[in-house]
Amino acid sequence: MSRGPALLTALAVCLLLVAVLPSCSRHHVAAEPASWQLTPGALNPEVTQATIRATVCKRGWTATVRPPPSYTDALKLEQMRVYGRAGTAHDYQEDHLISLELGGHPTDPRNLWPEPYPRASAVDQVENELNAQVCSGKLTLADAQRRESALKHSEG
Repeated sequence: MSRGPALLTALAVCLLLVAVLPSCSRHHVAAEPASWQLTPGALNPEVTQATIRATVCKRGWTATVRPPPSYTDALKLEQMRVYGRAGTAHDYQEDHLISLELGGHPTDPRNLWPEPYPRASAVDQVENELNAQVCSGKLTLADAQRRESALKHSEG
């Protein structure tokens, strides 16, 4: 089996991290990638390239769609078991594979997964930078979503 595509994906993720979040190139952050089978991602149908100004680019919009902790805390415990994650719930953030800032579905379990700290905090910075690039027109929404998915599926 050819390793070319996997190596290209890993290189693309590394380049994305260096370009978007230079501090990642200097500090190792523990990562546990999302599973393609368990967490393929799911999109919010309200968010499209045509609606970004009224949704993901509108200040405070994510707060209007963010699910309550009662939902995500229960799902996190269930998904920790399915993923075989060790530790306690406090060691993980129930994270959106495609972030709310990039039009990920807020409550679909296919878009949520237990991401370990401190990696979850580092990736939040990448999500914010991708959102800024979408809102400034430097990236399309679909391109940013693909980059985020590739990052979380390969690096966590």
